[in-house]
Amino acid sequence: MFKTLTIFLAVYLPYIACISDEMKELAQQLHNTCVSETGTTEDAITNARAGTFTDDEKFKCYLKCLLDQMAIVDEEGRIDVEAMIAVLPEEFQDSLPPVIRKCDTIIGANACDNIWLTQQCYYKENPEHYFLI
Repeated sequence: MFKTLTIFLAVYLPYIACISDEMKELAQQLHNTCVSETGTTEDAITNARAGTFTDDEKFKCYLKCLLDQMAIVDEEGRIDVEAMIAVLPEEFQDSLPPVIRKCDTIIGANACDNIWLTQQCYYKENPEHYFLI
């Protein structure tokens, strides 16, 4: 559970000022691992932070890789919504669960596409709390 919480924070909260150096380091390691595994570009990641999700398989699989590392997505690309909510920090327990439940897993052509579509839903529903490493 602690590992999952640590990875969740690394994925979704790297730009909040109060995040520790250790958490920032974990986020960077996760980012590096998933960039290396998928071959996505930094431009694709930067664009997604601003709400433009490139329709590129490498980027889509980067998003899935992040959730794979958190162990909250299955092989078919279905997110375990309750597991994701369970690891949310207390300060996000009011604002993010409705978004996560509403978006659930949006089914696309494959597992990577599912996560890509779902991440777009998260951004659309709550852009002020959307972060991507």
